[in-house]
Amino acid sequence: MSDELIFYTNPMSRGRIVRWMLEEIGEPYRTEIVDYGPAMRSPDYLALNPMGKVPMVRRGKAVVTEAAAICAWLADVFPAAGLAPEPADRAAYYRWLFFGAGPVEAAGSATSLGFEPTSPDQQRQVGFGSLTRVTDTLERAVGEAPYLAGDRFSAADVYLGSLIGWAYEFGPMEPRPALRHYVDRIRDREAYRRAKAIDDAAAPSA
Repeated sequence: MSDELIFYTNPMSRGRIVRWMLEEIGEPYRTEIVDYGPAMRSPDYLALNPMGKVPMVRRGKAVVTEAAAICAWLADVFPAAGLAPEPADRAAYYRWLFFGAGPVEAAGSATSLGFEPTSPDQQRQVGFGSLTRVTDTLERAVGEAPYLAGDRFSAADVYLGSLIGWAYEFGPMEPRPALRHYVDRIRDREAYRRAKAIDDAAAPSA
């Protein structure tokens, strides 16, 4: 089976996170744009991803979905890019990758849909507590080291940095200078600019 790396995405999706990661990796890949609607619900696509959504990557028999998982997998499969710390040094790396996939995603989605847990019982049940608590935690995280996993840029910055940037531009997160500075700094990378240009050109409004 071919080892070609195939990227299934839509430019108006979380696929932009994975596009950035792929550009950081620097390995060749083929893009398959999947339109919302029937294309994502086709039998062939659902056989690969029963959730019927993007992003997804495929390489040989390996199929990976969920943006955080894809970023972590790519960092492991292509270690020469240096986007994951050594295994013994991955405590912060894993912490912030999964904090993004858990509390940050949940808090942003709940707030965007008009649900803000107010009582202590509600905040305990949803896990993220409140968007304010999540934002406070992120603000502290970006101030503790140059990057989320320490002194080097990693897949955690691609993923969580993308979520923070989205929350500023389209979501409900309140402005915090430390978070804005962090996002601006990590976006000042050639790989980010390449990825953004590719997806902007493929977007319907282009």
